[in-house]
Amino acid sequence: MGAYEEKKEKCGTICLKYLLFTFNFLFWVAGGIVMAVGVWTLVEKSDYISLLSSKTYAASAYILVLAGAIVMVTGVLGCCATFKEERRLLRVYFVLLLCIFLLEILSGVLAYIYYQQLNEELKQNLRDTMTQKYQQKSHEGITRAVDKLQQEFKCCGSNNSSDWAASIWIRSRDSDYREVPDSCCKTQTELCGRRSHPSNIYKVEGGCITQLEKFILDHLKIIGAVGVGIACVQIIGMVFTCCLYRSLKAEPY
Repeated sequence: MGAYEEKKEKCGTICLKYLLFTFNFLFWVAGGIVMAVGVWTLVEKSDYISLLSSKTYAASAYILVLAGAIVMVTGVLGCCATFKEERRLLRVYFVLLLCIFLLEILSGVLAYIYYQQLNEELKQNLRDTMTQKYQQKSHEGITRAVDKLQQEFKCCGSNNSSDWAASIWIRSRDSDYREVPDSCCKTQTELCGRRSHPSNIYKVEGGCITQLEKFILDHLKIIGAVGVGIACVQIIGMVFTCCLYRSLKAEPY
């Protein structure tokens, strides 16, 4: 009877090992996805980040990159701990899983909080940023971001094209009598911004605020979903780790 129980325990331990190994492989792949989402946000959409006064959006992406990198390292550690049946490594692995879990929950919470306050922030700051900093020295990044925003989303001005009338650059000689930046034009050519007729420039209801808000909200949903989704999957990994740890502890040396 004792031999049967021992064999049963060992069989259970082996099953747990392979379950945890499978989990770690999938977890490693998920870590790569998490990191890729964070890097994509920071690299591909970095211009738009410069238009936001709050750093919450960027912080969420940085947290995802950090969590993704730790996940990939942890996945390798988990495989080693599983096959070597090292209880000490399993303890380290569990602590790392817990840290990643908290990081990804934090990323999801930050994304949700920013989701709630984004509209107000854009209303308060985007118009001032565009009119006060566009084509100004030391604000080249904002100039690139505004041009990219207007061309990519086919919009002109924060609320509408008339917002540009208050622009420091438009009111200066440097604008060469433009009424709007050339990036407002449907067909962008040098000095095309001198004519602000609807046939020449983009006239989108709600202006660039509406377009940028929609883009960021959609992206925040992705950041939040990825962070919280992977965190929930990690709970399974922590349960498997605890079970394997207890199983190894019960076995005689």
